[in-house]
Amino acid sequence: MSAIVEAHALGMRIGRATLLGGVDLSVRPGETVAIVGPNGAGKSTLMRLLSGDLRPTAGEVRLKGEPLASYPANRLAAHRAVLSQHVNVSFPFTVDEIVRMGAGEMAHAKAQPLADAMLREIGLEPLRHRELPTLSGGEQQRAHFARVLLQLSVGEAQFGPGLLLLDEPTSSLDLRYQINLVEIGRRRAQNGTAVIAILHDLNLAARFADRIYVLHRGKVASEGTPHQTITKQMLRDVFEVNTEVGMTDGAPHVLPQAMQAISL
Repeated sequence: MSAIVEAHALGMRIGRATLLGGVDLSVRPGETVAIVGPNGAGKSTLMRLLSGDLRPTAGEVRLKGEPLASYPANRLAAHRAVLSQHVNVSFPFTVDEIVRMGAGEMAHAKAQPLADAMLREIGLEPLRHRELPTLSGGEQQRAHFARVLLQLSVGEAQFGPGLLLLDEPTSSLDLRYQINLVEIGRRRAQNGTAVIAILHDLNLAARFADRIYVLHRGKVASEGTPHQTITKQMLRDVFEVNTEVGMTDGAPHVLPQAMQAISL
């Protein structure tokens, strides 16, 4: 099965600093992939390169077999959707209006039922008439997630399975909504969407991902299933902590309270 998105020898330099170097990545339709790593590992840089927000200084990203750089903005929006880590909206748009923005230029009468469906899925119906700036950070994040899902649905209805990119999507969410978000991502993958998420919580990554890319100092330190990547040795080498890795229903888990930082 052809990959929806591929990166070949991907690199990003700014001045003398190498933010990312020699990264290879491939994600197929219906696959969920988590990107994990310590602060400064290059995770957000990789996400911005995969989304087209940044142009690489080395290597190439291909989306559905075509160079990402060849996509004009409107065509790119129909094939990939991005939930950014920080989205600031100061104008008094309601939640309903924010979500409908995901439909682009689609007529209101056609877009509204789709927006209604997203509001129900994310559990935002009670807040649909609230102005976005009056909501908590987590509620705003969920509204933007609904908008991105609507954009994805509109594009996929015309062009088939696309790419959903989630940059630290759970950072503002409580535990219930963290679980809901990754489960929604997995449901999209079951319909053929390729889903890539940056996640800080390794337990959440193990629950979400078919495969995990571990980044360290701008390079891929490990890649494979959660069982292959979340190991005692990886945690020592990459995150600089000593801890045991347990297993629950065949999936690895780590206990933060059992971790010990390696002395520098």
